[in-house]
Amino acid sequence: MIRPSVRWFLPLAILMFALVLAACDDNGDDSDDADIGATDDTEMVTDDATDDAVDDAVVDDEADDAAVEDDDAVVEDDDEEAADDAAADDATTDVAIGESEWDGEIVFADYDWDSAQVLNRVVQFIVEEGYGYETGATFGQTIPLFQGLMSDDIQVSLEIWVEQQEGWEPALEEGQLHDLGPSFGESIQGWFVPTYMIEGDEERGIDPITPDLRHVDDLPDHWEYFQDPEDSDKGRFLDCIAGWECERVNEAKFYSYGLDETFNRFLPGSGAALDTSLLTAYDQGEAWLGYYWGPSWVFGQLDLTMLEEPEYTDECWDGITEAMEENEIPEEACAYPEVSVHAAVTDEFYNAMPDLVAMLEEFELTMEDVSEILAYMLEEDAEAEEGAEWFLHERTDLWHAWVPDEVIERVEAALND
Repeated sequence: MIRPSVRWFLPLAILMFALVLAACDDNGDDSDDADIGATDDTEMVTDDATDDAVDDAVVDDEADDAAVEDDDAVVEDDDEEAADDAAADDATTDVAIGESEWDGEIVFADYDWDSAQVLNRVVQFIVEEGYGYETGATFGQTIPLFQGLMSDDIQVSLEIWVEQQEGWEPALEEGQLHDLGPSFGESIQGWFVPTYMIEGDEERGIDPITPDLRHVDDLPDHWEYFQDPEDSDKGRFLDCIAGWECERVNEAKFYSYGLDETFNRFLPGSGAALDTSLLTAYDQGEAWLGYYWGPSWVFGQLDLTMLEEPEYTDECWDGITEAMEENEIPEEACAYPEVSVHAAVTDEFYNAMPDLVAMLEEFELTMEDVSEILAYMLEEDAEAEEGAEWFLHERTDLWHAWVPDEVIERVEAALND
């Protein structure tokens, strides 16, 4: 039998033990929850960091891919540019010889002076015999032949005196003509007298006629030595060929220098007429005053002195040009500028005949080279065709550089036929 004191104590002990167990369970749950929470938080942070790293990796990969694509694009662009450059080189250097398409003759501007005609014959021979194209030439003066270029009745001009050719710059700007570069490296033009007039010629027994004549300003004091056969009160100045641009320039200079008071201007009808007047006077040791230009056989055969003029300046030349446009006398005049002589072709020819364009771009001589041909023609009384063939035989060191080997072989075969 249980005592009463024990009877109430036993249930109480059991209750307290249950409470302790419950408290222990709660603490365990909290610890677990804390552990779980910490783990979850850590896992969330780790997951976030991993996600960020993955995102960063994706971004980096995308950036790398973009960079690779950019590099590929640059490479492709470079390849395309290289291909374009190669194609351009092929178009100018690997043109099929004689396979351009042209209907009819290729017409050259045959100006009425010897250098233009003999250069035409040189190039025409190469074009016909080396490339197999037909050529022709239209004879005439500067203005109508330039108009022929503009209308495409003429395709090639080997002597455009660019600073004196009216309409040249607009024709280039509008794409009607193409400048293929210099025909010969330099040119001269001015007012000349035979050197024996100033220095004499002991070998020919000629004493100095006008030893003090050096400058255009000296001319009024010596006009009587150049007496005009049609006007005994004035001297005669043999001017530029009628119709050339230099005719207008000389007129402006002539009046600006005040030479109209003591001289008359005489306009030769052609280059041949000017040459005849000079040769006749020179052979007879007489006075002669006139305009001339180079290259020419003259400077290989005759000894001429160019009279001094006020030094050329752009300002002076602009004044001459403006005065000519207004048909007025310029306030001052000066020497001619150095004039560039270029080859030019029409736009249609330029686009249709790449093989000949390539050749004409290489074509270039010096004033001495051209004067040598002209001197040969004078000595041998040869025509332009004969002068051209002489040049092709004798100056292979020059023209071989203009054309491919295949053309050289064909031309030389024709020369030796």
